[in-house]
Amino acid sequence: MQFDINKLLQNLGIQEINDSASTGKNWSASPGKPEAVYSPVDGKVIASVNFAGVEEYESVIQQAEKAFQIWRTWPSPKRGEVVRQFGDALRENKEDLGKLVSYEMGKSLQEGYGEVQEMIDICDFAVGLSRQLYGLTMHSERPAHRMYEQWHPLGVVGIISAFNFPVAVWAWNAALAMVCGNVCVWKPSEKTPLTAIACQKIIQKVLAANDVPEGVSCLVIGDRKIGEAMSNDKRVPLVSATGSTRMGKAVGAALGARLGRSLLELGGNNAIIISKDADLEMSLVGAVFGAVGTAGQRCTSTRRLIIHESVYDNFRDKLIKAYGQLKIGNPLDENNHVGPLIDKDAVTSYLESIEKCKNEGGKFVVEGGVMEGSGFESGCYVKPCIAEAKNDYEIVQHETFAPILYLMKYKTLDEAIAMQNGVPQGLSSAIMTLNLREAEQFLSYAGSDCGIANVNIGTSGAEIGGAFGGEKETGGGRESGSDSWRAYMRRQTNTINYSDKLPLAQGIKFDL
Repeated sequence: MQFDINKLLQNLGIQEINDSASTGKNWSASPGKPEAVYSPVDGKVIASVNFAGVEEYESVIQQAEKAFQIWRTWPSPKRGEVVRQFGDALRENKEDLGKLVSYEMGKSLQEGYGEVQEMIDICDFAVGLSRQLYGLTMHSERPAHRMYEQWHPLGVVGIISAFNFPVAVWAWNAALAMVCGNVCVWKPSEKTPLTAIACQKIIQKVLAANDVPEGVSCLVIGDRKIGEAMSNDKRVPLVSATGSTRMGKAVGAALGARLGRSLLELGGNNAIIISKDADLEMSLVGAVFGAVGTAGQRCTSTRRLIIHESVYDNFRDKLIKAYGQLKIGNPLDENNHVGPLIDKDAVTSYLESIEKCKNEGGKFVVEGGVMEGSGFESGCYVKPCIAEAKNDYEIVQHETFAPILYLMKYKTLDEAIAMQNGVPQGLSSAIMTLNLREAEQFLSYAGSDCGIANVNIGTSGAEIGGAFGGEKETGGGRESGSDSWRAYMRRQTNTINYSDKLPLAQGIKFDL
């Protein structure tokens, strides 16, 4: 299909892209070696971007620190107004930015548009939040005293995002952090730098129009050295990191060593329990989208189906038929269901996982493989596959960022929940059932141990109104909705004595 990437980049304000570091208004070219940016859609080089080094990072951090001294004094509703305008700017650029997300990352066009809509939604959420950063008022045990708490911004918030949601996760963090009075330094995935540059171009126009101090929204494009520098930098009190568990452990360890804060949203190994009382047709839609959406590269992608033995054969056959109808190809063609993996390294991991599953005894009822021929020249397109497996297989215990779905049987709900919880990760989970008792047990303290637990909804996809994140090796962090804003602020308890005496707490006497 016809696609002019150069025109698209120009529409988003990207004429010169050999830049790597920005503080919101001015861009500083990096002396580093240019790195090619490839699209997994067709394998073509989109552009080359000079990666930032330590000097560029240092310059950005210094500018961010200066901006924080001013930005924190702006009233929160006024900061919210700036975020509101950013949301409007995203609305104006939704089509172009969505297409760039799809082309640079490889997810379907509808998912690209959906990701930009998530950014718009979180901006709307943050605008309302800007007038609701509430603290509590407590009764003092001392007479003529008033006690309350309030929340203050932290300072420089570091944001490390992954390739699979190259813009939405940044917006989840940035919109909340900014209305809370913080400034942001963003290190995007080196695999998807152009979408990050596009976002920075969009937001910098809004910031400039509102005379926002230079440095409130910062971008540093680079490799893992930038992330390491940020994690070890005492001037960055909070680092929000999204990615693999391995990466998150390194970030968490670095922050812990300096007693900084980490907000970690890491890997998932998500399961759907298909009850004997499930609506199988509805369950089929949730399972297939969860497994093949974004080519299985979501942290909430469905990896495991735990199916009651009485409906196992029936549901497996429905899955096989549905997989036979999947269309694989260019994600910008809305007739296709499945696009490419991010790069050839991901393809290698996919093939290795298939072999590991077979070696452990897994039986593939839908075979995998790499797509070949016209339209698949990038070498990044693979076949979504299904294997009958056991929950304790080593490969099943790991997260493979690819469209591999594992099927397993269960007899009792307790057994199914134990299997669902029997992996190191704890992000998203779901049960498909019309049985109220089963649904309530799944959501109870004796049910799912994940941060997200759904009934009659798949594991993949979340609204911004709820806190997003998971437990165990998923990291424990929460982003987006609910009271996630508190992660970006520090709590302060205040007590005011308006009497002419100085009574002490707990009735302690201290007379002079």
